Amino acid sequence: MSKQYFGTDGIRGRVGESVITPEFVMKLGYAAGRVLANHEHLPMGKRPTVLIGKDTRISGYMLEASLEAGLSAAGVDVLLTGPMPTPAVAYLTRALRAQAGIVISASHNPYDDNGIKFFSAQGTKLPDDIEYAIEAELAKPMQVMASAHLGKAKRVDDAAGRYVEFCKSTFPNHLDLRGLKIVLDCAHGATYHVAPPVFHELGAEVIAIGNQPDGLNINENVGSTHPQALQQAVVAHHADLGIAFDGDGDRVMMVDGAGQLLDGDQLLYIIAMGLYAKGKLKGGVAGTLMTNLALEHALQKHQIPFGRAKVGDRYVLELLQEKNWKLGGENSGHILTLDKHTSGDAIIAALQVLQSLRESGKTLQQLGADLTLYPQVLINVTTQQKLDLQQAAVQTAVSQAEQALHGQGRVLLRASGTEPKIRVMVEGLNAALVQSQAEQLATVIRQLSA
Repeated sequence: MSKQYFGTDGIRGRVGESVITPEFVMKLGYAAGRVLANHEHLPMGKRPTVLIGKDTRISGYMLEASLEAGLSAAGVDVLLTGPMPTPAVAYLTRALRAQAGIVISASHNPYDDNGIKFFSAQGTKLPDDIEYAIEAELAKPMQVMASAHLGKAKRVDDAAGRYVEFCKSTFPNHLDLRGLKIVLDCAHGATYHVAPPVFHELGAEVIAIGNQPDGLNINENVGSTHPQALQQAVVAHHADLGIAFDGDGDRVMMVDGAGQLLDGDQLLYIIAMGLYAKGKLKGGVAGTLMTNLALEHALQKHQIPFGRAKVGDRYVLELLQEKNWKLGGENSGHILTLDKHTSGDAIIAALQVLQSLRESGKTLQQLGADLTLYPQVLINVTTQQKLDLQQAAVQTAVSQAEQALHGQGRVLLRASGTEPKIRVMVEGLNAALVQSQAEQLATVIRQLSA
């Protein structure tokens, strides 16, 4: 059974359209509150508590008020943190013993999008059965509890400080960042007031950019999806390295002292090899269908198991839990270190890279040179109609491309979950060959979907 509202990462859309409206979000808060009240086993007379955080989008004020009203109407108490990274909400939900956490964010999207993400009391994404129950409740009329049973709301004044200390606690006490000059790009997003203190208090000289949110500039030409600003700043300031976060602080990219970008696959490899060198890599490493083949081959040389999940951190987490592994991620920079946190956390992932840097005595440039990514081309083909990727014509074209790569590459076709597009990905050792095969496959897809 498919869900009507929930996607792989909560509910998301353009503000003012469809579901991202005050009316719907208030009812969503009410529905979530009703479900939590029925599912959580609380002491007699104790109301459920839900913690709400948000990124820096201007629409966050409106949606926060709507959620607060809906939850209160359902008899649920509310804790408000203000602007806070998504992984901070996951942590604070656990630390404050709330029954759930809610993040108001559209992650790396522009400011005029927004969304609602939920965390369980354990700081993980909500299980499917709870999401189905919330959708079922949404179909019912909204009511209001008697006045004596309405929920209350209060602000968590020390939320930022709690999270800063939590992040610092994941970095070994015997190490520090003294002598490092680091540029932080906070994407004018939720990390703007927490990331700089973390790295500064660990001893680094911090230069912050993208740390002046105005409600409209989140992710605008800054952050992990626009790393050029960070690359330029690292070179201009003669910094040792740079770290870029996305708008809600769950994705990270890094830049070495020469201004070269390291993506999620390279950072995942550095963390994995740092743990492997100490004999602390528990099991294998999880990636996705988009993970560069070079990472898989590099891990194989050390006999480190590797598994691929569907694209999306939710599926990476499921694979890690299934195999009882602790480390996984996406090339987009969404990295999970389950021995440190229950969800992907950009600040903590960056600290794990810096731990490898300190323990190895190498620079980020030297560590990054240990993994050379294979050329990878991704072409998004807009389709006029739904296309069966298993049909003979498509499979023949894929087989021909694979044969042309001579067993030294990979071909992947997948339909976008949010747009009428087919994503054509080809990677291999020969850049020119990869480009030509991707273009040929894209042409076939266009012709078949016309």
